[in-house]
Amino acid sequence: MDNLLSITTFLPALAALILGVFLKGGDAAADRNAKWLALIATGATFLVSLFILAQFDPRNPGFQMVEEGEWLLGLNYKMGVDGISVLFVMLTTFIMPLVIAASWEVKTRVKEYMIAFLLLETLMLGVFMALDLVLFYLFFEGGLIPMFLIIGIWGGKNRIYAAFKFFLYTFLGSILMLVAMVAMYADAGTTDIPTLLSHDFAHAPFSVLGIQVVGGLQTMLFLAFFASFAVKMPMWPVHTWLPDAHVQAPTAGSVVLASILLKLGGYGFLRFNLPMFPIGSEVIGPLILWLSVIAIVYTSLVALVQEDMKKLIAYSSVAHMGFVTMGIFAANQQGVDGAIFQMISHGFISGALFLCVGVIYDRMHTREIDAYGGLVNRMPAYATIFLLFTMANVGLPGTSGFIGEFLTLMAVFQVNTWVAVFATTGVILSACYALWLYRRVVMGEMVKESLKSITDMSRREKAIFAPLAFMTIWLGVYPAPILDRIGPSVEALIETYDERVAAADLGGPQVADASQDAH
Repeated sequence: MDNLLSITTFLPALAALILGVFLKGGDAAADRNAKWLALIATGATFLVSLFILAQFDPRNPGFQMVEEGEWLLGLNYKMGVDGISVLFVMLTTFIMPLVIAASWEVKTRVKEYMIAFLLLETLMLGVFMALDLVLFYLFFEGGLIPMFLIIGIWGGKNRIYAAFKFFLYTFLGSILMLVAMVAMYADAGTTDIPTLLSHDFAHAPFSVLGIQVVGGLQTMLFLAFFASFAVKMPMWPVHTWLPDAHVQAPTAGSVVLASILLKLGGYGFLRFNLPMFPIGSEVIGPLILWLSVIAIVYTSLVALVQEDMKKLIAYSSVAHMGFVTMGIFAANQQGVDGAIFQMISHGFISGALFLCVGVIYDRMHTREIDAYGGLVNRMPAYATIFLLFTMANVGLPGTSGFIGEFLTLMAVFQVNTWVAVFATTGVILSACYALWLYRRVVMGEMVKESLKSITDMSRREKAIFAPLAFMTIWLGVYPAPILDRIGPSVEALIETYDERVAAADLGGPQVADASQDAH
């Protein structure tokens, strides 16, 4: 099938256009039609994306199914997937129908709500498939707008504050990336990402305000891209927008934010920072490893004292993304494999946990942990599902949460033993806050009168959780479907990275010794 990537990317946008032009909102029948059209469109997008997976050759480390042509104003339109991006495409198309199904209880501005999610899907898919800098930036920044509206219109009481905080944090970080892209075009003469991957950006040291910049232009470009992707992940200390955004966003918005949007930062590190600026990565990498450890330990401790379920899971997400950045900048095969696996796994697990909160919030209209207790007595199916994803979030062997954490810890142990030791404490802390949450919400006697009429999950809710539970257990027992597909692309990335770092002069013996100590 020709133009398979473009069809997959723009099919949700086409559905959004049909919704906006041909469907009048306001009455119950129109709202129901909007929901069904959005569900059919996202389901069809997933089915089309299966053809991408079927045609993808996992033995080929390069970009496949490349589509290229001239775009508006002479800009280059180029799309393609490799072993790193194809699984993020599949994650996005897999999650979105579940997100729409979870939005069935939405009552206000239903048509506009569905349009926002459909446009968001197109923009997220575009990020993972774009092979041109300008195209990537347009998709990357464009995704802010529908998410800003989703939080700001359909969110909680402090939704305006959370929406603007989300927008300003992520937008300001990306301004530096835009400046870096202009510098890259000036240096390489192209915005073509595959060409830029083979371009050797200058890494001779130079001085700025009397401070010597080891790694030269590469380090400066690395820091500019890092500023954008670190906010998107988010990394400590630029993570503070995430808990507010999660708490105020509707359930479906939190699922998309945790499952897919956070992965744009990790994908950016893998597509740009590591392969295009290897010298900058080698210079700054040791610092990022320690920032990742701080994120893991600090946000785990903060999660322990939360009273809001969503906020606890949000801080948990920051801690798990710390394992991702740690694996990426360990810069070895196991680390990058583990980071990608962790991101895919986290997409299923964190999305499911936010859905678990949404199930009881729809019934009781509160997310306060103290408002619950003893739900196992009235909601056995819910208690079982919540337990599965709590265990997966902890990293129990046999669930997908274990594989990514184990691989990243093994990889970092080869690079810096102390980083691995401190990061491992995060595994213990995650068990503390996750089991503490589960015990207080689900276990014990049901003593609160308000809970005694609560009902268990409906068939629709069980159907939403079923594919997430299947993927969590299947990938925990049999991780090969992911590792086999990412392996050749990751191997090629690491091989090129090692060659460039080995060939580079990082500025003399002092820098070399410091780098050796850190690694």
